[in-house]
Amino acid sequence: MTQLRILCLGAGDGWHSDQLSDASAEAGCSIAFATYESLQTVMINDEPSHECEAGNLGNFDVLLTRTMPVGSLEQITFRLAVLHTLVHNQSLPVVNPPAALEIAIDKFATLQRVSALGFPTPDTAVVQSRREALDAFQMLGGDCVVKPIFGGEGRGVMRIRDPELAWTAFSTLENLGAVCYVQKFVPPGGSDTRLLVIGDTVRGIQRTNASEFRTNVSSGGRCQAIDLDHQQVEMAQTICKDIGLRFASVDLLHFEGGDAKVIEVNAIPGWRGAQSVSQDCIATEIVQELQTQAASAAVKVCK
Repeated sequence: MTQLRILCLGAGDGWHSDQLSDASAEAGCSIAFATYESLQTVMINDEPSHECEAGNLGNFDVLLTRTMPVGSLEQITFRLAVLHTLVHNQSLPVVNPPAALEIAIDKFATLQRVSALGFPTPDTAVVQSRREALDAFQMLGGDCVVKPIFGGEGRGVMRIRDPELAWTAFSTLENLGAVCYVQKFVPPGGSDTRLLVIGDTVRGIQRTNASEFRTNVSSGGRCQAIDLDHQQVEMAQTICKDIGLRFASVDLLHFEGGDAKVIEVNAIPGWRGAQSVSQDCIATEIVQELQTQAASAAVKVCK
């Protein structure tokens, strides 16, 4: 049997890379790591060659996308264009595919897709000026969470309850040319449910943080494995299928006395917290999903 060759883009050094390396070795797969910054394409006689620091992208059987670093509009567009080319012209399976990444990295686009599917979301305003942001802040009750429209792991997320602080924050965002993503705060804060999706499998993790409203592990959140009901599993699967995600997380907030609302869909989730409360190796499940996608792509090529 030919050894499956995995390329992981954007993982860098650290715990997640070590987990993927160990799981790949156990599965008899090889895995290489490369940065998005190392992507390059050369066209000779109309024949494109896509390269990275780990070698020619065509030498790999499947590609796993991890965190894409901040870059200029040109850099981000080029990186995604390379991924699109691999999917459409070379039939290389990419998890998650670029079309899905383009939606999931944009909180506004994701919120619209989730809402269109009929799942509840928190009251939110997305505006482009300080004045409109302040109006939205007041309209949403004067207790809001302000987030960057791109980004994850709780970075750049602020809870604002003071009008003067709101004015200062929105002024800064306007000066930076940022879009203001203003979401009504869901009390009591410091607790949410993460639905971690790997292929067709969904596991539930309750995340809590006694110190602040953010529940990310990087912000001090603690995790507990929980059982999910059929509706939660179906919700996560439906959202991921609609966006095109095979490895993702769907985060829910529970209103006091109300139903759960979807706050975010993450196309590049970390799983360190989930692993701490799981007996199964999550990295192994990820590698198994990569094997499934590679096998499916090979069958399509044979046809």
